[in-house]
Amino acid sequence: MMLRYALRTVQARKGGFLGAFFALMCAAALITACGTLLETGLRGTIATERYAATPVVVSADQNVHQTTVKHKKGKTKVKHKAKPIAERAWLPDDLATELRKVPGVREVIPELTFLAEPLAPGGAVDKDRPAYGHAWDSAALTPYTLTTGTAPKADGDLVIDRRLAERAHLELGDRLTVQSTQSPRTYRVTGIAAPAQEVRHQTALFFSTAEARRLAAHPGQVTAFGVLPTKGTDAAVLKRSVSTALYGTRAPHGTTAQVSAGDGRGPVEFLDAAAARTKLVSMGGAMGGTSLLVAVLVVVGTFALSVQQRHRELALLRAIAATPGQIRALLGREALIVGAAAGTTGALAGLPLGSWLHGRFVAMGAVPATLQHTVSVFPPFAALAATLLGAWAAARISSRRIVRIRPAEALAEARAERTRPAWGRILAGLALLAGGVVLVAVLSVLRTEPASTPVTFLAVVVLASSVALLGPLLVRAAVAVLGGPLALTGPSSRLARANLRGHAARMASVVTPLTLLIGMTCTVLFVQPTLGNAARAQAREGIRADWVVAAQGPGVPAEAARRLRTQHDTVTEVVRTTVRVGLDKYAAQGVTPGGLTRTWDPDVTAGSLTKLTEDTVAVSELAADQLHLKPGSPLKLTLGDGTPATPTVVAVYAKGLGFGDLTFAHDLVARHVDNPLATSVLVSTARTQTQLATTLREFPGIHVLAPAAADSIQAARQQANAEVNYLAMGLVLAFTAIAVVNTLAMSVSERVREFALLRLAGATRRQVLGMLRTEALSVLLLATALGSGIALAVLTAFSVGMTGEAAPAITPLVYVAVVALAGLLALVATALPGRVALRVRPVTVATAKE
Repeated sequence: MMLRYALRTVQARKGGFLGAFFALMCAAALITACGTLLETGLRGTIATERYAATPVVVSADQNVHQTTVKHKKGKTKVKHKAKPIAERAWLPDDLATELRKVPGVREVIPELTFLAEPLAPGGAVDKDRPAYGHAWDSAALTPYTLTTGTAPKADGDLVIDRRLAERAHLELGDRLTVQSTQSPRTYRVTGIAAPAQEVRHQTALFFSTAEARRLAAHPGQVTAFGVLPTKGTDAAVLKRSVSTALYGTRAPHGTTAQVSAGDGRGPVEFLDAAAARTKLVSMGGAMGGTSLLVAVLVVVGTFALSVQQRHRELALLRAIAATPGQIRALLGREALIVGAAAGTTGALAGLPLGSWLHGRFVAMGAVPATLQHTVSVFPPFAALAATLLGAWAAARISSRRIVRIRPAEALAEARAERTRPAWGRILAGLALLAGGVVLVAVLSVLRTEPASTPVTFLAVVVLASSVALLGPLLVRAAVAVLGGPLALTGPSSRLARANLRGHAARMASVVTPLTLLIGMTCTVLFVQPTLGNAARAQAREGIRADWVVAAQGPGVPAEAARRLRTQHDTVTEVVRTTVRVGLDKYAAQGVTPGGLTRTWDPDVTAGSLTKLTEDTVAVSELAADQLHLKPGSPLKLTLGDGTPATPTVVAVYAKGLGFGDLTFAHDLVARHVDNPLATSVLVSTARTQTQLATTLREFPGIHVLAPAAADSIQAARQQANAEVNYLAMGLVLAFTAIAVVNTLAMSVSERVREFALLRLAGATRRQVLGMLRTEALSVLLLATALGSGIALAVLTAFSVGMTGEAAPAITPLVYVAVVALAGLLALVATALPGRVALRVRPVTVATAKE
């Protein structure tokens, strides 16, 4: 019976439930979109291209492992964890001998994969696809077959794929310059090859075996082995046989050889896609969690406003003997009906939204195109379940007051709003405020970005939630401050003051989403610049070089740095990587030790950089604190390609934010990265920029820059990286903006009768609209103060934790634009429903059935 009443109520009050429906629909769409990203990270397919004709691939393990054993209460618990390494791990080439002995193996083909970018006078030939070099002997793994020409035999021969030939207009006998791991070299095109099936995500260049080994720069090692079966041997059987034969076989640095088949070959080929899984899981989880918190706050506020608008109706039901349980059941079923419709619609809309998000992340380079977008029924059903639960919980929370008071009190409150919120609401608001303060305090001591970022946005949501609960008190406090000026500015302002004072709960429901919008937007926009500006400031202060050599392509070759070195000049090559200490990831770099203090000063606080060798390391103060290190301490770590090392700490420096947490000798890092080319070269010299550029004229894409110009380029790169975060959180902000418009429109639309009575009492249409504008501006002023205060507190704490200084990077023009946008939304969402409400004749509204 109660379900039938609920259906009739929803049908009769479609307009009243429209706001709740819209809020729930947007929440479901957002949760579904984030869920598809999360699922793509967990289960997204990485299809193989290079190994399409190779049923079984043997490669090195791309993870660092940690096993912990705990003995407790007579029980032993073994926990195993693994984290991916940053570079490609390699296998010993003599492993081929063992593989050829396995039953069912027809042929074992060693594979070499290395950086090989074809260059044109203007830069890279095809910037849309990465280019890799291989030995022609491994062309059968795809397979690539010659369409014209001959295989490469001499060191200067080269076979290119058909797509590259078409895009670069290359023919047999043409010359092509290739930037690989060594100095750029010009090769003669001896052949053009085509794959048996389409290769869409990479460009292949094939060299002679000897030249490929030289460019790979890993003597005695290979990237992988392609294992081809004998006729009639099943791939699954072959994989088991190879796995059995390799059990216990170790790659050169202690990593276990891995055997892959089927869909498992893709992650071996596309390491960036495999690493992107973790990033996408983290991104989707963070977006989804933040979206869910914001959705709960917005939906509860929307339902609270909806129940408040029906206070008289619910009070009458109580007066005619409806029990509290029946009122709860009625509101709960209404919420479930609206939630089911909104959740289904939103979940369906979230599927294309998730696909669009994935496409944007691919276009921005945050996610490789090789990680295919995966969609199943789980995200929509999870969104629907979350929507139903959220709607039901919001209805229960919003109905607590109406079902707990006596019917006579309910009727009295239906006519006049309570002068003070319930003590439970005030105590809950104070508890959330205290929780927000604690989160801000915790944020001020967090010194790593992965730890501080989720706390940053959680603090904003918790503080905004406290505003939602304490809103009526805050509105009354604001009226006490603004009441005097409002009383002096005309009848419209006096009416607005009376409404703000008499309907504080209604106004508070509008303040909350506006506060959340301003606070969250400012936090999203300024948190990355705060970190980036501090890092760049440290880098500017620490670079002593007169000039910085940078590359338009993959990097600066070692030969270019060698030519710049003279007896009186100092040249420092910088190559970057990521290492693991245990399972924790640290940004690291390799620098040329000779004369380092002339070009680079990271503000050493202990030890000396003069002792930096291939057996030592310098660490930041952050890393030293986290790992309990000091000069002379051994540091056990895993280099980028999985190689274990235990260097000795020789120096501790302060500017870790600008230069990374760990600094090694250049040659050590260069041997253990996929791209050994320098990201930059620092030059201390008396020579001019023109003289240096003349020395490097043989190297295409190399530029000599002043440190300030290099800093500008770094700022542009940081901005490009920040755009990914802006997009990720932009949907949450868009949802919050929609909630602002939705709540304001609901708040104004239900006041049709009030406007009619004002008109009948003598107020003009213009005065009523002026009252609405004054109310909107007053609410905006309060929300701006609260939202700005929340954002400033959170950003300051973030800055203290991450940079050591209370200096958030706030751009005044951007801040003004945020407030102006919020104001525009508030005024439009107030004016349009107000104008619609005033179109009906006042007498018609006043005499209509309530």
